Amino acid sequence: MDAILIQLLTGLAGASSLFLVAAGLTVIFGVTRVVNFAHGSLFMLGAYIAWSILVHLPRAPGWHAAGVLLAALATAGIGALLEIGLLRRLYRAPELLQLLATFGVLLVVQDLTLLLWGPNDLALPRPSWLRGSVAIAGARFPAYDLLLIGIGPLVLAALWLLFSRTRWGTLVRAATQDREMVAALGVDQSVLFTTVFALGAGLAGLGGALALPDGSANLQMDLTVITDAFVVVVVGGMGSLPGAYLAALLIALLQAFGVMLLPNATLVLMFVVMAAVLAVRPHGLLGRALAPARGEAQATALIRPASPALRGLGLAVLALAMAAPFLAGPFVLSVLTEALVAMLFAASLHAMMGPGGMASFGHAAWFGIGAYAAALAAKGLLMPMPVGLLLGPLLAGAAALAFGWFVVRLSGVYLAMLTLAFAQIVWAVAFQSDLTGGDNGVLGIWPDAWAQDPRVFYALALVLCAGGTLGLRRVLFSPFGYALRAARDAPARAEAIGLWPARLRLAAFALAGAAAGLAGAVGTYSKGSVFPTTISISRSVDALLMVLLGGVQTMSGPIVGALAYTGLYDVLIRATDLWRLCLGLIIIALVLAFPQGIAGAAARDRTA
Repeated sequence: MDAILIQLLTGLAGASSLFLVAAGLTVIFGVTRVVNFAHGSLFMLGAYIAWSILVHLPRAPGWHAAGVLLAALATAGIGALLEIGLLRRLYRAPELLQLLATFGVLLVVQDLTLLLWGPNDLALPRPSWLRGSVAIAGARFPAYDLLLIGIGPLVLAALWLLFSRTRWGTLVRAATQDREMVAALGVDQSVLFTTVFALGAGLAGLGGALALPDGSANLQMDLTVITDAFVVVVVGGMGSLPGAYLAALLIALLQAFGVMLLPNATLVLMFVVMAAVLAVRPHGLLGRALAPARGEAQATALIRPASPALRGLGLAVLALAMAAPFLAGPFVLSVLTEALVAMLFAASLHAMMGPGGMASFGHAAWFGIGAYAAALAAKGLLMPMPVGLLLGPLLAGAAALAFGWFVVRLSGVYLAMLTLAFAQIVWAVAFQSDLTGGDNGVLGIWPDAWAQDPRVFYALALVLCAGGTLGLRRVLFSPFGYALRAARDAPARAEAIGLWPARLRLAAFALAGAAAGLAGAVGTYSKGSVFPTTISISRSVDALLMVLLGGVQTMSGPIVGALAYTGLYDVLIRATDLWRLCLGLIIIALVLAFPQGIAGAAARDRTA
């Protein structure tokens, strides 16, 4: 019984820390409708700034509290500058383009933090009052964690008073419900959005500063916390502060007791909870459908075939790719093979994102399933390479078909987060299973003897990846593709004329999964191995970046985006240690210059 009480208190302390970060994300999304991937960076900056302040202050509790509040204010100021300098220019762009821009900010902040504070973890020297403990039920419990337990409800109460008892809070709630009406009443939304973003950033900074005594400021904090925060916000309901606190309690307590009861499931417990909640309540525990964002751009129907000029350019690029084995050496061919795999991977995601209107944060699940299917067929079953290349798309497509049955009724961020949940579950299985080799992966997966020549394997990859990409294009210009776009743009009208939107979306979901599985199988034979990182969040983000860089509203977008992203990545990582800073700045510049993507901008200029 004593152990249960201690775990309960540990869970409550974790819930408060998690709520502070999730509350800032909730506030920002509820009003600005920005899916802020850089929120974890603000949390990290709060920890680093707090460390820089607190190491120079006296160790008394009052000075510590002042330092924490000062760090939160400094982070709020950084958030305001971020909104004014970048995000304000993107409010009329599609939501996912805003996510791409904030991911660029995350990359920039990572390298700037490395330059300013160095690569080492920075632990805060803890005075005696921070090391104290309290006797509870015969056990010692950290006094600082008791303080954290009380901070969460206090912040929730303060936010409730701010939003329900002040004129500013009334305007914020009104903007959340109907932005156009608030603008019509003469409210300066630019100032309102800046203050909201500053508040959300300040909450993230406060969370980072308060987490410092129990850990250290380090460069991994941003990506670690942003995933947890997104899960909390989605489970609670986008834009709902009480929902965020309830979800933080639920997830933190499940994690605390999961360590005792289900230690092998702790990696995926929160994602299982999220999947279960969204399956029952598509808008989260206390969430509801939100009004469209101000001036939100609508996707245009992808109905025009390529112009003669663009078609000629594509044929020229294809001819150059076919000539590569006669012009390039093994290293260049391996890089080109990697680009081909990325192209098919991006095209598979675009097939469900563009015509299907289904964004995914976990598309690497299907890539990874295809990769592991090919690897286990070759290593465990001693099957020839053609069998592995066939099993990859078949198993990935079947898994996508089964999982898609649960998600096609969702939309927007909720659908994207549920795909992330499934991808994390697949990752945990790969990470912990003896069958997949765990963290050691599966090694020694090489092409059959007839394809071990780099030129032959490159030609095979070109046929499969380019053929798969062109096959997807063909399908999306077929009657099925037009019906899918009708279901995306006007589901009620599509159903009225005899179409089945859910079935069309499910078919697109399975098709995208199969294509990604083929890319994963080809990638496995190319690299000779597969690891759980193949299914990591970063791999899913790579696919999303490629699609968004190229443009969701054009068929050539994923091809252009994949080539641009892989090319930039390969060049920068070899040219400089600060490749994240350079890549982030380039991504931000491209988003500002081409808010519809590179290929989308070219198509717009061609039709202007």
